[in-house]
Amino acid sequence: MKQISLTFVFIFVLASMALAQTKISGTYQCAKPDPQNVIPMGDRANHALEIEQVKCTWPKPMDIGGIQSKDGSSWDSAEIDGNAMQFSGFHMSNMSNGDQFFVSYRGTGMSKDGKPVSSKGTWWFTGGSGKMKGIKGKGTFAGAPNPDGGMTFEVEGNYTLPSAQ
Repeated sequence: MKQISLTFVFIFVLASMALAQTKISGTYQCAKPDPQNVIPMGDRANHALEIEQVKCTWPKPMDIGGIQSKDGSSWDSAEIDGNAMQFSGFHMSNMSNGDQFFVSYRGTGMSKDGKPVSSKGTWWFTGGSGKMKGIKGKGTFAGAPNPDGGMTFEVEGNYTLPSAQ
């Protein structure tokens, strides 16, 4: 009986945690990378390592705890193999009240003739400042190229904020 009670408590806690998560979505628009460094590996054609930084804005901001995302920057590294790419990176967004949140991400991308065609992946919060301190959550993103060489990403996921803020 004690084991059944503990199992019920465990399931109740997990369900409560899932209910406490709030869904978020937004559109994140990034300029062409600056700086962007591509280093050919030399072992075969179109195989390279890349590192870049991009500045971005939120034309459709995410609303986190009643505060809107405003702008930010991302830094990532990638292995390019022909038209395919695998990347990982770090992102920081500024909120309308001056707070920040931090994200790590991983994904894949495709290109044609050296220009991006698509990008998709997963992200997860790693921290924040002010009201974003202690934020938890994760989600997905999908990107498409802009005419100026940048990318626009549709971002969705969920978050929880600590209750004692």
